Amino acid sequence: MQSDKGISRRLILQTGSALLGLYLPARAHAGAQREETLADDVASVMRQAVNNASPARLVFATHQEGQRWLHSMTARLAPMVADAYGRTRLLTNIQYEAMRAGLDPQIVLGLIEVESRFRQYAISNVGARGLMQVMPFWLKQIGRPEHNLFDIRTNLRYGCTILRYYRNRENGNMVRALARYNGSLGRTTYSDAVISAWQRHWRWPETVTSI
Repeated sequence: MQSDKGISRRLILQTGSALLGLYLPARAHAGAQREETLADDVASVMRQAVNNASPARLVFATHQEGQRWLHSMTARLAPMVADAYGRTRLLTNIQYEAMRAGLDPQIVLGLIEVESRFRQYAISNVGARGLMQVMPFWLKQIGRPEHNLFDIRTNLRYGCTILRYYRNRENGNMVRALARYNGSLGRTTYSDAVISAWQRHWRWPETVTSI
């Protein structure tokens, strides 16, 4: 039988670990976007995209369509984000930034699930940050040093801008664009994971027009 002293020590260690978990950023197990030299015109367009921020809003043909989408997605997101207000805010930002970049919001939702499981402060073992696991070198390439990649809007704006750039590079091939986003071009494991998440959790029957 364990002594009272041994039991107390174990409880202290367990409590300490639990409290640490509340304050340390959750780790993500993502790949690494690769730093590369951007053409001046490409860098300029991307820089404009990440620095021009407008208030997020749902982009649908009608208010009713937007509310139906939000209601459906909120229910799907509940197992990963407990706070109802947080879900609404997050989904509004995701839908807006995806549409702003000309991307399918449902694919972006699948990507975020795979990259960070919607953990705002996730950090990968290679230093990628936030919801969409953006590498810090992008601050230097297309942003500003003071930009906070753990901020929801900032992270989504960067992530969607980068994914759009990779899709353009791959002539619209989203499978290859996703692999490039993950730093695993030439393999399909990551792309398959994102597409699987989209099919299982985020598929939406209606087509939405990008802005």
